[in-house]
Amino acid sequence: MDPVLRDAPAGPARTPGPRAIDARRVERLCHATGLLLTLSGLAHLVVFAVDGGPWDGPVSWRKPVTFGVSFGVTLIAVTWVTSYLRVGPRLRALLLRVFAADCVVEVGGITLQAWRGVPSHLDMETPFDTAVSMTLAVGGGVLVVLLTVFAVASFRHRPSGPAGMDLAVRSGFAILLVALASGAAMIAGGVVLTRTGHQEAAYHSTAPLKPLHGVSLHAVLVLPAMAWLLSRTPWSEPLRRRLLYAAIGSYAMAVICAAVWAALTY
Repeated sequence: MDPVLRDAPAGPARTPGPRAIDARRVERLCHATGLLLTLSGLAHLVVFAVDGGPWDGPVSWRKPVTFGVSFGVTLIAVTWVTSYLRVGPRLRALLLRVFAADCVVEVGGITLQAWRGVPSHLDMETPFDTAVSMTLAVGGGVLVVLLTVFAVASFRHRPSGPAGMDLAVRSGFAILLVALASGAAMIAGGVVLTRTGHQEAAYHSTAPLKPLHGVSLHAVLVLPAMAWLLSRTPWSEPLRRRLLYAAIGSYAMAVICAAVWAALTY
């Protein structure tokens, strides 16, 4: 539910307006889509257990597993977290629709290529593979734009919610920007290597940045969830804030360590 509606003072019962109904429909759609993407990833973990093969490398069942679960969880998390942002309901609904569709395209393309036994990213071997690879690259660009809009909105207006949620949401989106930057760097560097005839090097070029990308991607879920859980404890607000500061600091340190490792191994 939109935070403005949620935090409104009590009064006579009203019939929800069309904007509120549409917002709830979009939220349900995103939650269902996120759940299906997560289940798809877990199903491919079973496929991997049965079919075997390498876990690492450009062609493996790891990719539909990790991308399915990651995109599914991220879609659910972003849908929830953006309910605390001061964003117009129509704009939020539109952005979430596009975000959900983009998540489906990304996971669908990666899963398709895994079943075909070819790399999903940076593969320009055939016209079809090139089309899939470029679609995933463009989809990644769309994700960067959408999530950046939400991140900017979190800093333009203070997010609502229980004590500490504003700090958790802003910190989560700030760290998420690191994930977006590292993801864009992986795609850009790989495309350059592929276009210059260094296909094998392109596949290996993304390895140093993967830990940084993976760690920073889910801060937007972990930190707001921490704030939400702390708000439901009987502890004093100063203690809850200290614990939240410690969680944010620990997460930031993990991101810094991943960044240092990427710099040393790139």
